[in-house]
Amino acid sequence: MDKIPVILLAAGCSSRMGQAKQLLPWGNTSLIQHQIAMLNAVADPLIVVLGSRADEIKPIIANESVTLVINENWEAGMGTSVAAGVKQLNLFPNAVGVLFALIDQPLVNTEHYFKLIHTFRPGKKQIVASRPSAGWLGVPALFDSVYFDELSQLDGKQGAKTIIEKYANQVVSIDAGEQLADIDTPEAYKKLQLKRI
Repeated sequence: MDKIPVILLAAGCSSRMGQAKQLLPWGNTSLIQHQIAMLNAVADPLIVVLGSRADEIKPIIANESVTLVINENWEAGMGTSVAAGVKQLNLFPNAVGVLFALIDQPLVNTEHYFKLIHTFRPGKKQIVASRPSAGWLGVPALFDSVYFDELSQLDGKQGAKTIIEKYANQVVSIDAGEQLADIDTPEAYKKLQLKRI
């Protein structure tokens, strides 16, 4: 049966936050546990890419149903985490695409992820990307398996958005509105906490 694995990118160091973003409280749990629960409701399998403070985070998610990847090269940038996650897809030979999610976008709901999945047409070289209320198309985004090789070769600061821009004529966009707001400062975290309630 065809599968669409999800890769949760959670390797960054959260330098502007001053603490591990992955372990921030979110509702009755931590941010990473919230994201894992959300994504496990959407798709199977779920691959989680850790890097910074992985030893702190691993025990917190030890009982979660995920394939865990440690990106030792996380400091080089997001592209290395994308590549590290995609290299695990050889464990799932029936993967027809891959969906990327970010640790710091907790407002993205299951409805939006399902829209991405239901819009996707395997074998059509499609990329289904999220459109914010303002700004560029980006992640969460779902890539056809034809892009796996290129995604696995990303490095440095170039993330999946590089592939979205390169193949713009293959992109289908799904409106995400304010859901794409991310946690990159303590102020942004407080603001999103209020939106969660």
